Amino acid sequence: MRSGFKLILMTLPLVIAGAGFVAWTISSRPAPAQEGIRERAVSVRVITTRQTTLSPEATGFGLVAPARHFEAIAQVTGTAEYVNPALKQGEILEAGSELVRLSDSDYVLAIAQARANIRAAEAKLAEIAVSEENLKAGLAIEQQALEIREAELTRVERLYEAGTASRSALDNARAAWLAQRQKLQSQQNALALLPTQREVQKQQIAVYQASLATAELNLERTRLTLPFAARVSAVSVEVGQLVRSGQSVASLDGVQTAEVEAQISAEDLRRLFHRLSRTEAGEGAGEAVAEDERGAQGAEAAGSGQGEGREGGGTADGGLGSLALDPTAFTDRIGAMQIGASVRLRMGEDMLVWPARLDRFSSAIDPRSGTIGVIVQVDNAYGRAEPGTRPPLTRGMFVEVGLQAPPEPGILIPRAALRGSEVMVADADDRLRLVPVTVALEQGDLALITQGLEPGMRLVVSTPVPLVEGLLLAPQVDRALEARLRAAGVGE
Repeated sequence: MRSGFKLILMTLPLVIAGAGFVAWTISSRPAPAQEGIRERAVSVRVITTRQTTLSPEATGFGLVAPARHFEAIAQVTGTAEYVNPALKQGEILEAGSELVRLSDSDYVLAIAQARANIRAAEAKLAEIAVSEENLKAGLAIEQQALEIREAELTRVERLYEAGTASRSALDNARAAWLAQRQKLQSQQNALALLPTQREVQKQQIAVYQASLATAELNLERTRLTLPFAARVSAVSVEVGQLVRSGQSVASLDGVQTAEVEAQISAEDLRRLFHRLSRTEAGEGAGEAVAEDERGAQGAEAAGSGQGEGREGGGTADGGLGSLALDPTAFTDRIGAMQIGASVRLRMGEDMLVWPARLDRFSSAIDPRSGTIGVIVQVDNAYGRAEPGTRPPLTRGMFVEVGLQAPPEPGILIPRAALRGSEVMVADADDRLRLVPVTVALEQGDLALITQGLEPGMRLVVSTPVPLVEGLLLAPQVDRALEARLRAAGVGE
């Protein structure tokens, strides 16, 4: 009992002293400073707008094929006695290279026989000339003999009438005259046949000369040569193999020019040609054009301010609205339009580009896809090749083809930055502002602005949360996007 009482008397003062010290410490500490509520800036990505030009483009895809292809087909039959050692798949041969040489023995003999036949016919012709001279000489003699027989017959007839010659003498004289006359007629007939015989021999010589020309041509055909520089794609001949006429011994693809038939939407081509038509008509490239390519319909402001349907039944200037249904009209106007073309090949992260030219259009629209075959050609398809960097354009490559109209000026922005007819910008105070703009062209993930933006403005390309005009921003410049936009357009 006493020990408990002593514990209380010792502990209680200590507790009271500790509580008093804590209360004094709290009461003597100054009150914490209170801060006011501050606005928090929202981080966004921005790009600096710059004046550029963008070419309206229609794109499609297709396979590369050589513009020229050579099928080495034997025109004569013979045994292959020589095959070019470089005639192997993948090798490139120069123009004039000998590919295959066939045995020429049969054709050398045919030439010798034709020449012998010609000489024989010429000898026969010379013989006819000699015969003609002989016949003419004999004809003169026979004519004199006939005159003698005729004079004898006249003398005997007078004697017979005078009674001094017998009837038998008269008959003998007349028979001799007739016999001589028959001999003269035979000579004349033989001489008359000589022109025909001479003509027959001349025609026979012509036949033999044709045979000689054929044999000489066949002799030349035993050598198969390459008419232009080409790359070997297939070989089907060996030395000692019998090659028959009409048999293909090799296939080669020209290396100078490659062509691509790309399938492009008829509507995209119509829009491209419509812009080209406007350019030819003298309408300014900076003219305000409002369109919505993502919807089912669009509107386009012409120089007179009259709207035209973009997707539907609107008719383009110069009758271009009907081009999608009449592919032959493309070829008629292709030479008069400034159409640029390029061929692109994606290799990993790199995009390789070859300048091309529009050559022609296919004859009909594909009924399944509604696309038109557009054929472009690339010159020097192998000359631009760089080992390890740029391959040559070879058969079977799957590439993208672009057709470009003349470039139009404006501010190039990402298409995703559009919010209807407005874009977001950061003002000088880093505040969010919504600016109405006029879109001249939407192409892929890009949009070309002609009104509403000026060079040097900061365009917001990411969506702030919340999206409220006047929102304080913390802009971060997207250098990669700026570089991509610079590559897509040409700065002025």
